[in-house]
Amino acid sequence: MRKIKETLRLFHDVGLSQRQTAQAIHVARSTVQECLARAARAGVTWPLPDDMNDETLERLLYDRDGNASGGTGVEPDWRAVSLEKRRKGVTLQLLWEEYRHGQTDAYSYSRFCELYAAWRKKLHPTMRLDHKAGERAFIDYAGLTAPYIDAETGEWRQAQIFVAVLGASNYMYVEAHASQELGNWLMGHVRAFEYWGGVPELLIVDNLKSGVNKAHRYDPELNPAYQDFAEHYGLAILPARARKPRDKAKVEVAVQIAERWILARLRHRLSRQPSGGRAQARKNRPTPAPV
Repeated sequence: MRKIKETLRLFHDVGLSQRQTAQAIHVARSTVQECLARAARAGVTWPLPDDMNDETLERLLYDRDGNASGGTGVEPDWRAVSLEKRRKGVTLQLLWEEYRHGQTDAYSYSRFCELYAAWRKKLHPTMRLDHKAGERAFIDYAGLTAPYIDAETGEWRQAQIFVAVLGASNYMYVEAHASQELGNWLMGHVRAFEYWGGVPELLIVDNLKSGVNKAHRYDPELNPAYQDFAEHYGLAILPARARKPRDKAKVEVAVQIAERWILARLRHRLSRQPSGGRAQARKNRPTPAPV
């Protein structure tokens, strides 16, 4: 809600200048100037009638030219506005004045700023990635764990949830591990490949210690056993960049599915791990074509 009433009161009743009024209500002087000009054109004086509320006052001053909400002004070239604003000394106020020069149907300065801010938010869209069948698989551990009782010791333990998903088909493989140790990590890959019936060309993985000794944007250092694993299967491993979840967005979504459709449904069940065995869960889907 614009501070119209307070602007009119401070200027007309208290006797502050436009600059002082702007400082008092924490807005730009141009905003106060425009508000007073609109009030003068609409014949609004102070004090206001008793039956005039904020909505009626704003509609009276701003809805006449459609600039209060949707606006009917001529749409500026926002790209050109953005490029000009990068120049030293150029402000939105100056660009708005240049935009409205010679126009009878121009946006108000406040609406001009609102539309420019909305346009700016659209400058960084997320690009949709197209994955070829069998090209990439994304692998990670879920953040949530699953409690179970060790059959040998009777102790409560937390199972780590291994999640793997193919890029093109979103075909998932999920199983529970006793820990994130290297052996479990590698065998999770092997069983995922067996389940899919093939091996992808490229693995996109998180930077956990079981697979990546040193995370680096351009030259990551893989665990030697993980490197041998890649050479054995004839595939490439590409660790995701640190703090860049979009690099492995596929498995982030797969982890959410596993947490919601498997872990959440098992939250009231008591699991007991057989001696020497492993807890394993797979999401039911149609049998895929070999990758």
